[in-house]
Formats: sequence, C-alpha cells, structure tokens
Amino acid sequence: MTIEFGISSFGDVESPTGSVPHAQRLQEIIEEMKMTDKVGLDIFAIGEHHRKDYAVSSPDTLLAAGAAVTKNIRLSTAVTVLSSEDPVRVWERFATIDGISNGRAEIMAGRGSFIESFPLFGYDLNDYEQLFEEKLALLVELQKGHRDKLPVTFRGELQHSVENITLYPNTVQETLPIWIAAGGSPGSAVRAAKYGLPLMLAVIGGSPYQFRDFIDLYKRTWVNSNHKIEDFQFGLNMHGFIADTNEEAKEIYFPAASHMMNRIGMERGWGSTYTENYFDRLTSETGALLVGDVETVAQKLSTFIRALGVTRFVMQTPVGYIDHEAVLKNIELFGTKVVPRVKELLAEEN
Repeated sequence: MTIEFGISSFGDVESPTGSVPHAQRLQEIIEEMKMTDKVGLDIFAIGEHHRKDYAVSSPDTLLAAGAAVTKNIRLSTAVTVLSSEDPVRVWERFATIDGISNGRAEIMAGRGSFIESFPLFGYDLNDYEQLFEEKLALLVELQKGHRDKLPVTFRGELQHSVENITLYPNTVQETLPIWIAAGGSPGSAVRAAKYGLPLMLAVIGGSPYQFRDFIDLYKRTWVNSNHKIEDFQFGLNMHGFIADTNEEAKEIYFPAASHMMNRIGMERGWGSTYTENYFDRLTSETGALLVGDVETVAQKLSTFIRALGVTRFVMQTPVGYIDHEAVLKNIELFGTKVVPRVKELLAEEN
C-alpha cells in the first residue's frame, strides 16, 4: 500500500508575545511549501479563514504562488469552505493552479470549523447543511463532466442552476481530484463514500482510535456503494511538531499551541483547557498530538497508520505562530527523518 505524507498550515500569525504581519506569514508559507517539496514530501495543504489570527483567506491564490516555485508536491486546501463558495469559480481557479503546477492541484472541500465566511459572502447559517449538499453535488458533476468531456447541467435551489456549461482552462490531469474533509460526523463519512470521494479526517483532540467506527462506516458505505476497493483512500490530519529532542519540541510548540487553542476555546465556551496536563495526555502513546523527536513521532505515527488503514497522512504545523526557522527545520525533519523511519517500521510489520 502506497502512503502519502504531507504538511498543512492555517497560516497562524499570533503567539503569546504578539503577532506577525500577514504579509510576512504569507511569504513564510511559500518558503514552507518549497521546503516540503525539497525534502520529498507528497502534499502541502492550506486552510481558508476570514479572521485576523490567520493570514490566509484565499488559499488558492497562495497555492498558485507555491505552484510556480515547487516541482513535485501536490497542492491542496485544508479546506475550501465550499458552503460559502461558488463551485464553478472553485473549479476554474483550481484548474488554473493545475496548469501552473503541471498537474498537481487538488480540491479538499469541507464545511469548515469557523463560520465567518457565511455572513461575509451573504449566506444564511440556517442553510448550512443544504448549501454544502448542493454545492458539493455541483462540484462532483463538474468533475465528472470534465473527465468525460461532456457539458454539465445542474438544477439547484440555494446554489444557482447551470445549463450546458463547459469550464476552462483545461487541466493537465484527466480531472481535478476532490477530497472531502471531515471532523468525525457520520454523515460526512456516508456522503464521501456514496460519491466515491477520498476522505480526510481531522483529529485535534482525544485519540485517533476513537474514530474507528467512523472509519468503518466510511469503508462499509464505500463497498456498499459499489466503488472499487482499490480506489479507497482515507487520510488523517493531526497537529504535530518535531525537534531534536522531546523536551525541545515541547518547549517550542506548547506556548504557541496552548495560546491559540485556549483563545479559540474561550470564544467557543470551552474555557482554557489546553493545559500542560492536557498536552501530556495528547502526547501520550494513544493521544492525538505528534510532538517530539524523530523516533517518538515515527513510532507513534506508524502505529496509527497501521491500525486505522491510513493512505495519506498530513501534519498540521505549526499551531499558533512559531519562529519560521524552527518550522522549516521541523518540516525538514519530518520529510528526511520521520517519514523514512515510518516507512521502515511499516515494512518491518509486513
């Protein structure tokens, strides 16, 4: 089984000591994409947010910049908030990135964990579910139409209808890959499987093992929907950070991550729960945080991949703003040390 490895970023700008300019963070992300490419990783994915603590509101624009300075990595979002987007424009923008990158663009569609885009673009939160259902249905029709070289007609209620349309530019790939991103809702697993789309699960708390039923539901629905099992893809996205020692990794990572997570927790009524004790639970053998030295992270990650049947793993890093040089070193260690070690550990099992 081939497993892909990559990096994702939200473009965090805030740390316990202040924030960096958005322009600086955008330029740093381009350097992070270049490092991800240099060390042989497979994918770089960028989140979409519309708030001051994240620099990226237009991830496809940033991906286009990265497409021009990288050679091999696939370029994706994490995620495109499809509920408040126009699927026609999404397709056109990613088809453009596909051309710039010579066939490396992907769309990762999701509903997002923040809701700022809804009022910003004039959408009603009461339509949250129906908006996503209709817009995803159109996006999948565009994918099929492009692959089969047929015009697309679609009838929508909240999403505008289209009649006999063909979109351009043409892509280098046969058609644009579409992933579905989910946070653990059973409905998301069923939806992705019925459409025959690969699924990326984000796990930021607790343990990945608590999602076994979710993964089983996705795989079972995939098979029952008559999709080929050899086409089955399941991805895992987790927070992580790698340094020379476990102590150094915690020293660099914990202040920024706890500051960011507690700030969001206060917004959502969770309180300040990201304590050192909580961090220690997350970095335990079964916890959903990959922070430590090369061997610690590799051993833990290989166990998750084997147990959950993961075909793509993406590490979200950093969480909160961390010094750019430390982030680059972390990506370098992930690509040159952790991933080869994970592959070695998985091969030993076989």
